[in-house]
Amino acid sequence: MTAVRRGPVSCLTRRTTVRANGTGLPVRKVLLALITAASFAGLIDVAAVTPAGAQSFTYNPLPPRPKPPKVANDNQMLVQATEVDYDYNNSRVSAVGNVQLFYNGTSVEADRVIYDQKTKRLHAEGNIRMTDADGKITYAEIMDLSDDYRDGFVDSLRVDTADQTRMAATRADRSSGNYTVFENGVYTACAPCKDDPKKPPLWQVKGARIIHDQQEKMLYFENAQLEFFGVPMAYMPYFSTPDPTVKRKSGFLMPGYFPGTSNTGFGVEAPYYWAIAPDMDATFTPRFMTRQGVLLQGEFRQRLIDGAYQIRAYGIDQLDPGAFAGQPGDRQFRGAIDTKGQFALNDKWVWGWEGVLMSDYYFFSDYRLYQYRDPLGSFLLLPTEALSQLYLTGVGNRSFFDARTMYWLSYSGNQSQVPVVYPVIDYSNVLNYPVFGGEFSYRTNFQNLSRETAVFDPITTLANTASLCTTASADPLARTPSQCLLRGFPGTYTRLTAEAQWRKSFTDPFGEIWTPFASVRADAINSSVSNQPGVSNFLPVGDTQALRLMPTVGLEYRYPFINVQPWGSTTIEPIAQIIIRPNESYAGKLPNEDAQSMVFDASNLFSVDKFSGYDRVEGGGRANVGVQATTQFDQGGAVKALFGQSYQLFGLNSFAVQDSINTGLDSGLDKPRSDYVASIGYSPNRTYTFSVRSRMDEQTWNIQRFEAEGRANFDRWSVSMIYGNYAPQPELGYLTRREGILTTGSLKVASNWVVSGSARWDLEANKINQYVVGAGYVDDCFVLAANYVTSYSYSAGSAPPVLSHAFMFQIGLRTLATTSTTSTSGLSGY
Repeated sequence: MTAVRRGPVSCLTRRTTVRANGTGLPVRKVLLALITAASFAGLIDVAAVTPAGAQSFTYNPLPPRPKPPKVANDNQMLVQATEVDYDYNNSRVSAVGNVQLFYNGTSVEADRVIYDQKTKRLHAEGNIRMTDADGKITYAEIMDLSDDYRDGFVDSLRVDTADQTRMAATRADRSSGNYTVFENGVYTACAPCKDDPKKPPLWQVKGARIIHDQQEKMLYFENAQLEFFGVPMAYMPYFSTPDPTVKRKSGFLMPGYFPGTSNTGFGVEAPYYWAIAPDMDATFTPRFMTRQGVLLQGEFRQRLIDGAYQIRAYGIDQLDPGAFAGQPGDRQFRGAIDTKGQFALNDKWVWGWEGVLMSDYYFFSDYRLYQYRDPLGSFLLLPTEALSQLYLTGVGNRSFFDARTMYWLSYSGNQSQVPVVYPVIDYSNVLNYPVFGGEFSYRTNFQNLSRETAVFDPITTLANTASLCTTASADPLARTPSQCLLRGFPGTYTRLTAEAQWRKSFTDPFGEIWTPFASVRADAINSSVSNQPGVSNFLPVGDTQALRLMPTVGLEYRYPFINVQPWGSTTIEPIAQIIIRPNESYAGKLPNEDAQSMVFDASNLFSVDKFSGYDRVEGGGRANVGVQATTQFDQGGAVKALFGQSYQLFGLNSFAVQDSINTGLDSGLDKPRSDYVASIGYSPNRTYTFSVRSRMDEQTWNIQRFEAEGRANFDRWSVSMIYGNYAPQPELGYLTRREGILTTGSLKVASNWVVSGSARWDLEANKINQYVVGAGYVDDCFVLAANYVTSYSYSAGSAPPVLSHAFMFQIGLRTLATTSTTSTSGLSGY
């Protein structure tokens, strides 16, 4: 029941009071007829500033209040209050007690609100809380604004925004509908402590005055100081930053420091970001160096409807070219340009490019530029070349196509030894329907490349220089493959490969699984090998045309035995595979560019062709046999083990044939009876994982290759350790046994603090040759990370590896700035 009471009328004031019992429904009808609200746009703009506490964020959040009702936008304001008074003589309307105003998705709550129709001012006081449609919440004790909200002031202001930024001030004055000045303002992007809201945030910026220009969307801080946990750490008389609503805005970025080298001197960078348009931007980063002057750097990026691209350019007019005397950098102007992009033709096809050009191959390394860094941005794993390529890729449901042409720009100056690929094309497809009841697939590969100069690799102490490798011999059998390898041949090489495969599995009444398979592969090859010194010891020089055909038929047999126990089930599965095919044609007589890697272990025991690429193809009759056991525990966890061996049944053993890089020799497959291979993995739960992989000599059972790995992941910490032990492989250049341990670990010491480290211990040399130690703090408003790393790296122009040391430091304040620096030593030029 709502009552309307009319008070007495005096000669000075005539006032009407409307009281409500809490429902507010009749009051709502009266007020909708009497009150037409001005726009809330100005007030919402004040909230968008995101202020902070006058002295610090030491507030207690107010309890949540009811959500505003959904009201149609009819340019009228809905007001609910315990009591509403009308002062007709003074043209004032007052709402008192749990006042709630709703307009266009924005609500204002206060203890008392007064609207003066003569001065057109809205005055609110007591526990003011304003929530706009974007989720910004403004708190205040007193708010006095014009009815168009262009001018006014707010006392004890605090604003929380949807993007988790906060500002507060003892007083905020708004003028011209655009400028808001916060006196004794505080700004932060950190949330208040849940356990102690009065505790200062992790970081905050205090300013005697904070000016918000809403048209420019900029915040200007005067007499500002940066505090961590309430302790002042830095003072800035003046600085500016875009307000939190801005995602991209032109202006200077955080400067950076370049530790420099003895040739360049140290330097500083002052990046400038230019937001050209919503779809494009640019960054200019001049680097001022003490010895060489100004290195100009620029990057342009543009995003289009179907893709994006970027271009980076570098250039410097060196003040002291003589600092690089005797090196490629001894020139007046040095520079580079690199670009990349990718575009979608439709939902299945994309095309793109990468490209790099440099004035000299030492440029990136001398100035430690972007392309010279590893993917983590440090200077530790220095690449040896930059890739330029143009590609087209398509992916279907069961098909794949990729075509690309590639050019590697060498950072070491050995450009003539780097091949040019134009192009390499791959296509594979699996038919969606059965053929003779089985699965039919096919694939093709086309490759064309050229190289100017041969690449020799001395692999023994006797051939410590390449001169022995380049000694020519009239007798091909007089070559010294045990002393040298021909990693890359000089000349041109073209190969077209096409292969079709079919297989079908069926299970007989006894539970045995039979899988017949067949394939046919054809290679059309044309090679032109230049007659450079020493090349004839490894490959026939001149033009060679070859047609290589490899038909294959085979059968795979599996017979799983299953044993079920109360604690779980075990499956033991003998596996046998027999493969019949002719010998490999032209074995060891053709260039090998893409099949140089050969590791025989349990993972490829049952591979029909164990070579890693197309340039070699496995031939001869072979049998692969083994047994696989799997145990599943009802309480969780599993154990899987595999043991087996491979046999050369008849014909030529491709892995025993010497080619230009001795692929297959010392692999364990270069004998009629291969080495034994085994693996076992155990995962008791999601926390622990253990695995062991091994290859043993088939006569002595000596370990030829052994790897053991263990991992553990808990809520707060994780560790892993890998132990490797590898026998000598003199035919491949590994003259001594290699043995080492790699360990990694991380510990979450607090809710946001993580420390991590890793070390690699060379057991043969009995020394740690790489280790990383780091610590970091990460939360929603602050990032702090520091790492110290040592490792062996290859510097441009230096043959042996050198031990490098690097210290990397990064600090970031959300919405304000992020900066990082890297200091390195031990590299060439330091």
